[in-house]
Amino acid sequence: MLLRLAIRDVVLIERLDLDFASGLTVLTGETGAGKSILLDSLGLALGARADSGLVRAGADQSVVTAEFALPDDHAVAALLADQGWSVGDTLVLRRTVNKEGRSRAFIDDQPASAGLLGQIGALLIEAHGQHDDRGLLNPAGHRALLDAFAGNGALLATVRAAHGAYNRATADWEAALADLEAARRDEEYLRHVVGELRALAPEPGEEQRLAEERHAMQEGERAAGDLDEVSAMLAVDGGVEARLRGAQRKLERAAGRLGAVLEPVLNALDRAAIEAEEAIDALARARGAIAYDERRLEIVEERLFALRAAGRKHQVRPDDLATLAGQMEARIAALDAGESRVTERAAARDAARDALAGACAALSAARRAAAVRLDAGVNAELEALKLGKAKFRTRIDALGDGQWGGEGADRVTFEVATNPGAPFGALVKIASGGELARFILALKVVLAGAGTAPTMVFDEVDRGIGGAVADAVGDRLARLAEGAQVLVVTHSPQVAARGGHHLRIAKDTVGEATRTSVAPLDPTERQEEIARMLSGAEITPAARAAADALLRGAR
Repeated sequence: MLLRLAIRDVVLIERLDLDFASGLTVLTGETGAGKSILLDSLGLALGARADSGLVRAGADQSVVTAEFALPDDHAVAALLADQGWSVGDTLVLRRTVNKEGRSRAFIDDQPASAGLLGQIGALLIEAHGQHDDRGLLNPAGHRALLDAFAGNGALLATVRAAHGAYNRATADWEAALADLEAARRDEEYLRHVVGELRALAPEPGEEQRLAEERHAMQEGERAAGDLDEVSAMLAVDGGVEARLRGAQRKLERAAGRLGAVLEPVLNALDRAAIEAEEAIDALARARGAIAYDERRLEIVEERLFALRAAGRKHQVRPDDLATLAGQMEARIAALDAGESRVTERAAARDAARDALAGACAALSAARRAAAVRLDAGVNAELEALKLGKAKFRTRIDALGDGQWGGEGADRVTFEVATNPGAPFGALVKIASGGELARFILALKVVLAGAGTAPTMVFDEVDRGIGGAVADAVGDRLARLAEGAQVLVVTHSPQVAARGGHHLRIAKDTVGEATRTSVAPLDPTERQEEIARMLSGAEITPAARAAADALLRGAR
């Protein structure tokens, strides 16, 4: 609910502070007094487009501040919470615009975007008038209004859940189908690679074992040449051992002549011969130990090169070839299971679609039943609002399968025909300015709070009518105000008399300065203002009596 409105330097308003209450508040005044300025100022605070023309002549900027009472469960609280804002019991919206047309927006004195201000404003106030292109005139919101009128919350929840389940089932089916198609595209390649790897039969760790064996054989090959060369050297001239033994025998013959002096030499030669014999035997054994099979080396190298080539080809380590083969075999096996998986998920998708179709059908039936009640209610209001020749209808069109959503399978549009035999069409295209405001009023009365903002503003809803019709408009505005705050700009004394609160807008000129002012009226001032509305510039006793009768009749 709007609590306060503070306006500074907007067109003809220099300074204005207004308090508002619940119920019906009427705003009256002479034509050109500044009622539109007041509404434009409120719109500015609610995120409307800023215009440098709003800045009062001689001022640097315009400032409008609107304060609202905000219940904890209001949609604005949830919206601001999503934006990271915390709110209390009241919410203050402020907007400034300078002479260059640049504007700034504030929420509870914290900078905000004009876009966010506009979202909040749409939830706080509904503005209805002959130029209104939102709210009831916007077909995008008609389905939600019909559901609110019908109390379709539980059915909507079922449809949304069914739609979510259908989307998930469809996504699962599409994923299974894509996997199967991808597997089919790769099937020939997979079978070729698996055949190659099966023939190769790689084993984990095999590359390292082969590399070590190859290295050992290569080292043995090089060492064997060295050992053979040493063996050849030791075998020259009958061999080193034979030469040592020959030298030993000659010295033994000489020992008979030389005596003990040669004994150390003979002993050393004996030891050397023995050591040489042992060395030759050890060399032979070493040569035998490092013997390698040339054919085996060839086999090892061929196997090792094949493993490494396969690893490079498939961009994996040779040790991972066995794992790769297993993975590809699993993908081939999945082809067989893929068909059944696609079939199963298609069946689940079809079941989810059937469930969605059933939920949508139940919601559509509830909407059509509610539309009959809504049409009857609105049409019953039209006669008293001087729209007796007009007809209102709620058009419900079934959407195609591909257009079903979380809100069901219907497109809902409010339509009117203003004369018998005339075609039905959208409200905003068919009704004239004055008719439009009264159609909206009739709708709001019947909807009775469904999707309604806590504050409603009606601008000249009584345009072009008077007498009993104006009285009917006032009666309906008063009924609306029983459950909401309603502000109405009116030129009709019958409507003004219905107000629980009355503000008079006046334009005064002092010297060369013209200013717009707004003043709340007490009961005596209200009677005088309504008398002026009845009689014009000169207020007669008869007009005062008529005003008094209207006020008493409105109680």
